[in-house]
Amino acid sequence: MQTKFIFITGGVVSGLGKGIAGASIGALLESRGLTVSLMKLDPYINIDAGTMNPFQHGEVYVTEDGAETDLDLGHYERYTNAVVSRVHNCTTGQIYDKIIRKERAGEYLGATVQVVPHVIDEIKEAVLWASDNVDIAIVEIGGTVGDIESLPFLEAIRQFRHDYGRENTLYIHLTLIIYTTEMKTKPTQHSVGKLREIGIQPDMLICRTPEPLPDKLREKIALFTNVPVDAVIDGLDVDFLYEIPLVYHKQKLDDKIIELLQMWTRRPKLQNWVDIVEAYKEPIDEITIAFVGKYVNQRDTYESLNEALVHGCIACNLRLNLIYINSEEITEKTVGPMLAPAHAVLVAPGFGERGTEGKILAVQHAREQQIPFFGICLGMQMAVIEFARNVANLKDANSGEFRSPHDENVIDLMPEQQGQQNTGGSMRLGAYTAHLREGTQIAQIYAKPEIRERHRHRYEVMNEFVPQLESAGLVISGRNPDRDLVETIELADHPWFIGCQYHPELKSKPFAPHPLFVSFSRASLHYKQNSSIR
Repeated sequence: MQTKFIFITGGVVSGLGKGIAGASIGALLESRGLTVSLMKLDPYINIDAGTMNPFQHGEVYVTEDGAETDLDLGHYERYTNAVVSRVHNCTTGQIYDKIIRKERAGEYLGATVQVVPHVIDEIKEAVLWASDNVDIAIVEIGGTVGDIESLPFLEAIRQFRHDYGRENTLYIHLTLIIYTTEMKTKPTQHSVGKLREIGIQPDMLICRTPEPLPDKLREKIALFTNVPVDAVIDGLDVDFLYEIPLVYHKQKLDDKIIELLQMWTRRPKLQNWVDIVEAYKEPIDEITIAFVGKYVNQRDTYESLNEALVHGCIACNLRLNLIYINSEEITEKTVGPMLAPAHAVLVAPGFGERGTEGKILAVQHAREQQIPFFGICLGMQMAVIEFARNVANLKDANSGEFRSPHDENVIDLMPEQQGQQNTGGSMRLGAYTAHLREGTQIAQIYAKPEIRERHRHRYEVMNEFVPQLESAGLVISGRNPDRDLVETIELADHPWFIGCQYHPELKSKPFAPHPLFVSFSRASLHYKQNSSIR
């Protein structure tokens, strides 16, 4: 069967949620028995998201094959069964890099290399490459209609209808209804007008709005955008992101897509989405977790981690309360009061020295007070440093990431990494295997001896210090078999103290919560039930 394409654009302002809209549409189509792929075209000139400021761009989502991608790819994997890879995030930088390499290699045979056809054709080829062997390919175009940098991508998707026909292409435009004293549709009209100027007539509109559109307003939007009334969908604000597929289905969005693409499918099976929304809204108890990091002022920087914590709590019928704590604000005097309301402590990933001493103090407090502790990536490294300093008698323990070579750098580059500090050159990226030590807590949690998890880091626990750390009571519970690297740590004399070098949040889904987050949630509840903190 010919793959059919759905292209999602955005207008009026950025950050409207095109990624979640695309993922929700993918979920609805999968519920009808269709196979889908999801892809994002990003107009920025960076090769990938790996070097971008998390405050501006949000989380860097790492795929199984080690690509550093846009956070929307995380939504794609959480909402659907699609497994994304580096081909599912394409940037302007990647497109021009390919073209320049081809030109230097003489592949254009002396032709003048131009935006049309060469850049456009390269974009189209990237879309086709990411859309192989699926019923429907959903392609999100980053940025906002009207931006100069997105024009080549819009021209490329315009050509898809010419190449593959109306029955195989669908344009969905996500826009914003502005509120002043009343709902204003003029920005939406102008945004659609911009699309039509370059030859794209949207087939459907999703209008972000906190309230349902009145019928007269919906008819007005339809009239002035040349879109059928039943194809103007309310993109309602919701309390819980996983409600969105149900909100769309209630308005028959998936029925309209199937109609426009001239397809036949089974009736959608959405009971699992109904169940998870009910579980979220009707918990039997609640827990409070202290989330310690240095990017906590921008929620998007920890998007997958936030979602994984929610998944773990839903699996335990718990409501999650997060206390975001800026690790730069933690001192010896403030650490106790700041963590006092929490039933558990999570020390988040990150890069760089800023805020690390605050993280170490948070680890120490959780260890000494027997509070459930979870350290991820840099969080695990902070746990190793804290234990080395305060238990293993390595008073000057630290990381080579924060200081020059030192005799007590318990965290550092491996010898083979030295001299490869160019960005990405020495990082462990993507999925790696770990062997779990029999009888450890983490082996019991996973219930299997071997796991495969995604990484994004450069520095490692130095094996030369492991005997001293183990003799002091640190348990090395998981190792990478290929390079003998420390993957997980825990403490035998603590109810729940686990650190992992990898990012388990990247494999957690609402219907398949990661076992570490489920166990962490249970441990948090147990601590609550057996402490004075209610």
